[in-house]
Amino acid sequence: MHLHILGICGTFMGSLALLARELGYTVTGSDQNVYPPMSTQLENAGIQLMQGYDRSHLQPHPDLVIVGNAMVRGIDAVEYMLDVGLAYTSGPQFLADHVLQGKHVLAVAGTHGKTTTTTMLAWVLDQAGLNPGFLIGGVPLGFSYSARLGSQYFVVEADEYDSAFFDKRSKFVHYHPRTAILNNLEFDHADIFDDLAAIQKQFHHLVRTIPGSGRIIAPITEGNIDEVLKMGCWTPVIRTSLTSNDQAAIYAELIADDGSHFKVLKNGIVQGEVQWQMTGQHSVANALATIAAAEHIGVAIHTACEALSCFGGVKRRMELLGTIRGIEVYDDFAHHPTAIATTLDGARKRLGKRRLWAIIEPRSNTMRMGNLKESLANSACVADEVIWYQPEGLDWDLQSVVYAAPNHAQVSQSLDEIIQRVKNEAKSGDAVVIMSNGGFGGLHQKLLAALNV
Repeated sequence: MHLHILGICGTFMGSLALLARELGYTVTGSDQNVYPPMSTQLENAGIQLMQGYDRSHLQPHPDLVIVGNAMVRGIDAVEYMLDVGLAYTSGPQFLADHVLQGKHVLAVAGTHGKTTTTTMLAWVLDQAGLNPGFLIGGVPLGFSYSARLGSQYFVVEADEYDSAFFDKRSKFVHYHPRTAILNNLEFDHADIFDDLAAIQKQFHHLVRTIPGSGRIIAPITEGNIDEVLKMGCWTPVIRTSLTSNDQAAIYAELIADDGSHFKVLKNGIVQGEVQWQMTGQHSVANALATIAAAEHIGVAIHTACEALSCFGGVKRRMELLGTIRGIEVYDDFAHHPTAIATTLDGARKRLGKRRLWAIIEPRSNTMRMGNLKESLANSACVADEVIWYQPEGLDWDLQSVVYAAPNHAQVSQSLDEIIQRVKNEAKSGDAVVIMSNGGFGGLHQKLLAALNV
């Protein structure tokens, strides 16, 4: 059976392609933006990639077209698919029908931290010998691929974004998890959601699908999640906290302020310690959720802590790309103000007084529409030097962010200008964090090459 995936290089669809290939299907795919790391992973798996969305990509006709949520009416391949009557489905529906049936699904939802937490959970279950299947919306460093079929347990990154142009429900309503992590909830995806309440409604659709014998894990501090649960909840809820709290069953006690070392307690009793390469309180919060979810299927907390202490992380999540002349260059996927702030806060606590550079491309649909722009200046306030890149298609001027910044910031419309400034001014001991949810014009490798000259 031949499947063709439209939008195959998206983080979800690329991982789905790997699962379909493992199921024995012949898989091909098209995408407008083919770039690493996903394109490299797919090519290494022997999946043929085609540039653009031409109707010729659907000739000869595949048995089924899996349509990514970036596809819209008017795209040549989409119009051809509809005109000739090809069978088609959404990615989440294909996953539910062909992969998740009969499995214990552990889903990770939330505005921030989904990819990292999904990877953590898959890693912990793997280290515990459970051979989980998983679908991760990124490329994990601890596994060969971002998806595999595995055993009776399946860990899935549960995105609230819509499923397809013909199915506007959030992806995660298809998954029917038995264990669900609700990490956090903020307004995002302004291109499809009018307000926070609209997102909360989708989260409650997810809650409605979780059985009474299941488990929901949520932080004690997330009021927006509390509002979702108050709409109706039929599943036991386990609360987590970064500090001791009477309402939290599982909580942390920091040993290192940067979150690289902490104890894990349950009902006031120390169960284990985590000492790892991750930093930031958001990373600790992700770890606690992971531990609570793993415990639900029988993994002891001390076992989970030992596994997390060996956790390697995810590509593009504070991934160290290289150290040139003593200058560290990191790649990070953060694009929402909260994610930018928490990531840089973790970096600052680890670096101490060393100089921290933040080079940020506000590329997401929410940022392009100007939503949350008032929060951007303070999101990078802990950095010593901030360069905001003004990409094409951003309809508002980033100079307003610079004016509001409490630290040294500038706007640039030129990658060459950014590279030249960092090359001329960065010193040994500095850390440069490049933040974007896209390829950023190859800035990462171009900067490394320039520093190496």
